[in-house]
Amino acid sequence: MFKSILKILKKIIISVIVLYGYNLVTQSFNLNIPINIITVAIMTMFDGAGFLGLVAFYLLNFR
Repeated sequence: MFKSILKILKKIIISVIVLYGYNLVTQSFNLNIPINIITVAIMTMFDGAGFLGLVAFYLLNFR
């Protein structure tokens, strides 16, 4: 049980770091994705596909 909790915490931390890094890189293009509970949950559950989905959703709806 402790290992699964650590695994989930690790995925949450990595998700926040990836979103923060993306926001740093795309700051000059004004393509920031907000870091909140929903976006971190999507990234945690779906990993790379969740990240690509968030980027695609943002580009299609808010651009």
